[in-house]
Amino acid sequence: MVRAVFPGTFDPIHNGHIDIALRASRVFDELVVAVYDRPLKSLLFSPEERLEMTRVAFAGRDGIQVVGYSGLTVDFCRSVKAKVIVRGLRVFSDFEHEFRMALSNHRLAPDIEVMALITSEEHSFLSGTTVREIASLGGVVTSLVPPHVAAALKKRFGELGEEGSRVVPLTELRD
Repeated sequence: MVRAVFPGTFDPIHNGHIDIALRASRVFDELVVAVYDRPLKSLLFSPEERLEMTRVAFAGRDGIQVVGYSGLTVDFCRSVKAKVIVRGLRVFSDFEHEFRMALSNHRLAPDIEVMALITSEEHSFLSGTTVREIASLGGVVTSLVPPHVAAALKKRFGELGEEGSRVVPLTELRD
């Protein structure tokens, strides 16, 4: 049996993440979707909220387990006896970052492989940052995320009010 880990912050989980996970689950006997609790970036949702949204997104999916984790991804992989880290590549600029991470992980754990799946074309523009920005500006995100995530985004930005657009770094979507 080959177990793989698909790690991420999932802030929030979106259709691009789900696509990569579902495709990876067809390749491996078991896929652990691992929600990282302390990334070096500001988050909209708490670790518990991100974990719950991710669990709901994969509820009833055979071969997919959702768990939270801390620390090094390779240490987590060893703790769950995973042999592969799954990553998604959207655009060319992702490659450099993912390549450096893969080399670092390989240096730390040569027994754990990294597999990158190319995102499906319809999700190539999608990122958590894009989803958060659209939602913060009152845009409709129902085609980008599952319904429960769209509701959570609407609720969170409703709670934040005018501060909501200040919490999310804006790029060019405001224009």
